[in-house]
Amino acid sequence: MASTSRTRSGRGRGGRGGGSSSLPPPPSTLPLIIEEFFIVIYEDPLVKKALPKKFADYLDGQEPAKVYLRAADCGPRLWTVEVLFDGQGRMYLDKGWENFAIAHGVDFGCYVHFKYEGDDVLTVVVSSQHMP
Repeated sequence: MASTSRTRSGRGRGGRGGGSSSLPPPPSTLPLIIEEFFIVIYEDPLVKKALPKKFADYLDGQEPAKVYLRAADCGPRLWTVEVLFDGQGRMYLDKGWENFAIAHGVDFGCYVHFKYEGDDVLTVVVSSQHMP
């Protein structure tokens, strides 16, 4: 006699069907990870800026020629900034950074917080609280 009660198997989302939740994502997609990091401006704020190696490692194999910076407090405008990779795992914001830095008051001692949104877009918050 067949049972008419429903039981949850505890596997997968919502316990539906015989699917397995342990399958990895397709190899062509990055896992959805929000990368956040900051840099402190110790040198000329208008020259190219090195980003953390961990972030460059995250983009390994998908090294963009440019990124798009969005100031968190300035609406949807995107600033195009060329990116350089040095072949030793370092990533730099290059042409276009100077314009962004001037427009958003990046100066010596500023903290610059980046949040990677995907699709080569970084949301940026500049804190003008200077280091002592």
